[in-house]
Amino acid sequence: MATYLITGASRGIGYEYCRQLQARGEAVIAVCRTASQELQQLGVQVEDGIDITSNDSITNLRNRLGDTAIDVLVNNAGILKRVTLEDLDFDSIREQFEVNALGALRVTHTLLPNLRTGSKIVLMTSRMGSIGDNTSGSAYGYRMSKVALSMAGKSLAHDLKPRGITVAILHPGLVQTRMTNFTKGGITPEESVQGLLARIDELTLENTGTFWHANGAVLPW
Repeated sequence: MATYLITGASRGIGYEYCRQLQARGEAVIAVCRTASQELQQLGVQVEDGIDITSNDSITNLRNRLGDTAIDVLVNNAGILKRVTLEDLDFDSIREQFEVNALGALRVTHTLLPNLRTGSKIVLMTSRMGSIGDNTSGSAYGYRMSKVALSMAGKSLAHDLKPRGITVAILHPGLVQTRMTNFTKGGITPEESVQGLLARIDELTLENTGTFWHANGAVLPW
């Protein structure tokens, strides 16, 4: 049994991570700002009241965890606000950087003492953060923050490899969640997380720092 810590665990992909991991017998620490009823009923360890944009809040989480060893840290928390060139909202762009990029790096850095040789770090980025795959433009805050997150993941992969800690940079696919307004063209959270867990299980020191689609395809930077 391994211990997984999931941020953004109250709903969507984060909740589905918790559900599937618990079902396969793993220990789950679900981190969120406000726990949903579904998460509370799941029977996993819930750490709520955590804001990943706050140093004090993440330090509080670290203190709550104590010396608990984390085998897999899944940085899943994120936001999407659509910012177009015609409505270039810089406050929204900054907020998305703070949550999507800096938040994940803040959590990872603060919880490094809980990681050990063989631990894995997962950064939930997006295909929309691929420069090579950008064929439609717009979404400035989301795209830019996810590029930054992927770059942080690549640097973490290099910096942590000597410690035996690996990093996966993962795109979940187009998923039917509240973030995507439950798009009809997307896959279910269940299908997405099945693929994501397969990528995490396959993560090694040899392929650390790879940018993967949940279906296993390697994505362009």
